[in-house]
Amino acid sequence: MSAAQSGVHQEVGSLYHEHHRWLQGWLRHKLGNAFDAADVAHDTFMRLLNRDEAIAAREPRAFLTTVAKGVLGNLYRRRDLEAAYLETLASLPAQSAPDPEAQAILLEALFDIDRRLDGLAPAVRRAFLLSQLDGMPQAAIALELNISLATVQRHLVKAMHQCFFFPPAP
Repeated sequence: MSAAQSGVHQEVGSLYHEHHRWLQGWLRHKLGNAFDAADVAHDTFMRLLNRDEAIAAREPRAFLTTVAKGVLGNLYRRRDLEAAYLETLASLPAQSAPDPEAQAILLEALFDIDRRLDGLAPAVRRAFLLSQLDGMPQAAIALELNISLATVQRHLVKAMHQCFFFPPAP
């Protein structure tokens, strides 16, 4: 472990010791249950442990609230995506539905794709989805988005790089 990582771990340890109970209480009030609050508080501190740079928060509770809101946003997105996936599965004929193991693998793949696409600028994401999901040719995407063909091509390269080379989730 590098000295910088050790310093971050010490900072996170201090934040955890001094503010974990408060954060979990704030989240319990916001979410309405202790189980989700504990999960989000844990994920908040894990996100901090994965940082490379020092934290040095002047207002630790405001800082933790900001990080926790990001984690909450991910939780809500994940739940929305899972609900849409389950709704789609329910609409399939029983014989077409994948087995439970395949369903779990597909859902994790959807979460990964969503995370990768979320890292793209909206215009890049839109061009990529028009290409991949709608099968639109690049010239049609350029017309649809009112951008040049060269810009469409740059967007698609950027999106493919993000999808294929983005680091996996921790």
